[in-house]
Amino acid sequence: MIGTRHSYDLVAERYADELGDELRGKPLDRGLLQVVAELANEGVVADIGCGPGHIAAYLAGRGARVIGMDLSPAMCGVARQANAVAVGAGDMTALPVRAESLAGLVCLYAVIHLDERQRAAAYAEFARVLRPGGHALIAFHTSDADIPVGGTKTLTDWWGHQVDLTFHYLAPAKESEALAKTGLVLEARLDREPHPDTEHPSRRSYLIVRRA
Repeated sequence: MIGTRHSYDLVAERYADELGDELRGKPLDRGLLQVVAELANEGVVADIGCGPGHIAAYLAGRGARVIGMDLSPAMCGVARQANAVAVGAGDMTALPVRAESLAGLVCLYAVIHLDERQRAAAYAEFARVLRPGGHALIAFHTSDADIPVGGTKTLTDWWGHQVDLTFHYLAPAKESEALAKTGLVLEARLDREPHPDTEHPSRRSYLIVRRA
């Protein structure tokens, strides 16, 4: 199997070209990222699953001290080149980060590639690396015209590359419960419809949780 890491290695440069400026058309995303930057209060924020680094760069532009991390080494290379962010390769289910060292964490549309067991491991890692009182913003797809809540979609061809990616459409209440089991307490939830002409037409959910 090709796997998630290699799949994103293959499409890294095209991904940056297509999605590196996506925040321009996503006002709600920008607003929530501003909240994370303010809540971090000059502490370090990690962008987990950072892709080409545009989210990390946006946070840095709002005064946050940011590090990026992505499973794909090629994505990390693109992030360094395109956005000049501090970034390293890493698996969110075993983060190379010291315990209680982060004031904030964002993970936008990355846990969608993990199954339930893997998501539980990732959430435990998020709780481990956040300091008490630290906040995380986690975003994911919930459904679209073809895939219901709890469904999955498999992608085998992406921009002319053979890939092997599974997208999990997640239930916000269930993910909130899984996060709570690790000590990450839900503070806010936002559900929204897709922005026309800006993104894949899926419904999305955002959870802001706090490390107890």
